[in-house]
Amino acid sequence: MDGSASSPTGQSPWMPFESRRRARDEKREAVLRTAVALFLEQGYHGTTLNHVAERLNITKPALYNYFRGKDEILYECWAIGAERVDESIDEIDATGGTGIEKLRKLIVSYAEAMTTDYGKSLVRFDIRDLTEHNRRIVRLAKKKIDQAFRDYIGQGIEDGSIRACNVKLSAFAIAGSLNWIGHWHQPNGALEAEAIAREFAIRLTEGLAIPSARKSMPKSTTKKAGKPPVRKRKSTGGSR
Repeated sequence: MDGSASSPTGQSPWMPFESRRRARDEKREAVLRTAVALFLEQGYHGTTLNHVAERLNITKPALYNYFRGKDEILYECWAIGAERVDESIDEIDATGGTGIEKLRKLIVSYAEAMTTDYGKSLVRFDIRDLTEHNRRIVRLAKKKIDQAFRDYIGQGIEDGSIRACNVKLSAFAIAGSLNWIGHWHQPNGALEAEAIAREFAIRLTEGLAIPSARKSMPKSTTKKAGKPPVRKRKSTGGSR
């Protein structure tokens, strides 16, 4: 006998590599979805890895197959939300348009992100709970989002679709209003995410838009909740 393991039918009892990897990815995603929901419900510090494991009906040690600690889970939840905003900015830049059109598209996209668990991660949690390495990444990403708002307002002033204004303060006012959605939004509320986003796009640009530019409104950019998107950025060290 050669000692090789095989099933009675001659087939390997092990799943094919791609199937094993897919199963691992799905389990990892389940950990993230469960953890972020608990963080939002009970607070980051009020949630333990035992709570996450219990809700998933697994053991706590099993979580360490996917993450090295709670702060790494927090960072990954934040990173998914940031990636979705990054993708929206890239799409807006690629499609072009006037400054006011780009600004409204970003407002709609960002507002919709704030109604999702991963989007809420961008504003509900304290980055001081992350490692210094990951805090630097978060700060840079926040600057990119802020810069996008400023760029679109500045472009609008140049192309005549936005009134002359203080670009920095206008960007702060808009982002601040949108960030607050992540604090008060309830998934089962009376208004759907798209309706909230479109209303904010109207209200937050009323005082900025030149009258002839007030009519155009972007379509919804909501992405279905469920699996996190495929990560583009490579691992940057993670938390320990």
